[in-house]
Amino acid sequence: MSTFRDALAAAQAPLVGLWNASGSSVAAEIMAGSGADLLLVDGEHGPISISEMLPILQAAAAYPVTTIIRVPWNDPVIIKQALDLGAQNLLVPMISTAADAEAAVRAARYPGGEDARAGTRGIGSALARSSRWGRIAGYVQDADAHVSVTVQIETAAGVANAAEIAAVDGVDTVFIGPADLAGSMGHPGRPSEQAVVDAVDATIDAVRAAGKPVGVNTFAEADADRCIARGASFVFVAADVTLMARGSEAAVARLKHSRGRSDAY
Repeated sequence: MSTFRDALAAAQAPLVGLWNASGSSVAAEIMAGSGADLLLVDGEHGPISISEMLPILQAAAAYPVTTIIRVPWNDPVIIKQALDLGAQNLLVPMISTAADAEAAVRAARYPGGEDARAGTRGIGSALARSSRWGRIAGYVQDADAHVSVTVQIETAAGVANAAEIAAVDGVDTVFIGPADLAGSMGHPGRPSEQAVVDAVDATIDAVRAAGKPVGVNTFAEADADRCIARGASFVFVAADVTLMARGSEAAVARLKHSRGRSDAY
């Protein structure tokens, strides 16, 4: 299957993504069939272990959606496990320096190869879904073609180093997380603060100037419109859990309001 890198290269318009934060493979299948271009599986904040990623990948595979796994940390062991499960597209959070980005790329690559790229990924693909248990000929030699790496900038230091991060060989795209960025800048819970908005825009500009695609988490419609106008190649606009929370609240509140009740949360 094509990677996130390939999907971005082929796109004629900005890609639109949804989150699977619940860890439910049923929710993942519903989201994958929504018409979204991207499905982000949140292994950082969602209750999703390595083994629980597998049924989510399997459920989404039946749909024309690019599935991205966000690992919980820039950890070579977790990255290796996610890749061996068959995840082709990784999102690595909390990347603040070029060295952080280089470490993520090394963890996603096998060592050696014709171009002698530095890599530390353990070679066990014959035992793993990544190579379909050895059924993909030449998987180890061609693994870079099967894997994309996205790094997430979500700190003030990451914003300052955005150009250098984006320029790292093997970083395919950069994702901006305004929520943690707001906290890093002293505005926790307030990503709409003008200083945070300016930092997001500056990061978009820096990454694009480095020649890499950039995306933003934009659950507010106005933020999505602004970032796309600024040049973002993809945006994530909602999560399964927030859609369920707000949708269930609205469904209950309408009827309670019509009956004069006010005991809703």
